[in-house]
Amino acid sequence: MSAQKIRLGMVGGGKGSMIGDIHRIGAAHSGGFELVAGALSSTKARSDASAAAAGIAADRSYASFDEMAAAEAARADGIEAVAILTPNALHAAAVEAFARNGVHIICEKPMTGNLAEAQSLAATVTAANVAFVLAHSYTAFAMVRRARELITAGTLGDIRTIHSSYLQDGRVAYDNDAGAANWHLDPAMSGVAGTLGDIGSHAFHITTWLTGLELESVAADLSAFGIHNKLDNDGNALLRFKGGAKGNLSCSQMAIGKGNGFAFFIYGSKASLGWSVENPSQLHLTLAGKPTETLTPDDAELAELIHFEAQGFGSFAPYASAFSRLYTDSATLIRARQLGKTVTTPAPDLAQGLAVMQFIDAAVRSSADGASWVKV
Repeated sequence: MSAQKIRLGMVGGGKGSMIGDIHRIGAAHSGGFELVAGALSSTKARSDASAAAAGIAADRSYASFDEMAAAEAARADGIEAVAILTPNALHAAAVEAFARNGVHIICEKPMTGNLAEAQSLAATVTAANVAFVLAHSYTAFAMVRRARELITAGTLGDIRTIHSSYLQDGRVAYDNDAGAANWHLDPAMSGVAGTLGDIGSHAFHITTWLTGLELESVAADLSAFGIHNKLDNDGNALLRFKGGAKGNLSCSQMAIGKGNGFAFFIYGSKASLGWSVENPSQLHLTLAGKPTETLTPDDAELAELIHFEAQGFGSFAPYASAFSRLYTDSATLIRARQLGKTVTTPAPDLAQGLAVMQFIDAAVRSSADGASWVKV
């Protein structure tokens, strides 16, 4: 494959956006991309300021993704890939604008605001035959990938139960009049789900990405506490997977004292695994009848963490490392697609994005029906 960097554009994620910063860090440190264009904010002035800060030339800073898609398609050196970091409800339209011009897609989660939009996006991407990566970044943490390898190798035996949770206190701060300005609280921008889509999507996706299981049905109870109650900010769900495995999932952004508490525990017929982002370099493996082992990064993974720590990321180093790994996978997929080849990487794909949206859709319908069991 060519060593030349992939020309990358970015939609959303302007100045002051944490998710924009981490995508730019991941793309740059992967070595596979060069950020050359962007429609980074909702106004031209803010877009231009953000582009200048990101090192994008003034003539490649755009007021909208539609303008950007058309202008870049007309250039001989136009973008080859684009990262979509807009509010959820804009994902499908943004993907369509670029995919129809053959631009490969890296899209923030959840894939869209609702299932119908997700199905439309999937049809667009499939017809355009472009690479698609969904930015479920926790799948790129070194020890999470180690967990998947162990499960795939059969170390756990038959999977019996999966427990996943993602607890934050982020929306407590918005339980006042100022919260109305946050797009995550607006159904028109966020979609049919609030916290369930924002972080519950991670908690669900990790269950199927790790195990390969398919969800069969869900019973969910979603709550909206506080004054901004158009969308859920707390939820619990029971999961039934095809083949008989069961699961439970909890997510909340009203959990005072929980800055970012994502964790999973998987129990099989032979062993169990547990991991938490609060101690991301530790994966706990317990074989039946044996003491628990704590697995840690290998030499290459440790060297990567040390590299990011040396760059000044500190405790944020595992996130920077994960996004770099995700963008490395994306570069591999894009270069292969450009050469007409097929490769496989662990990066979350279109089918997994649809599966997450099917879960969200079923969970919202279940909650509206008194937490009844709803088939996916």
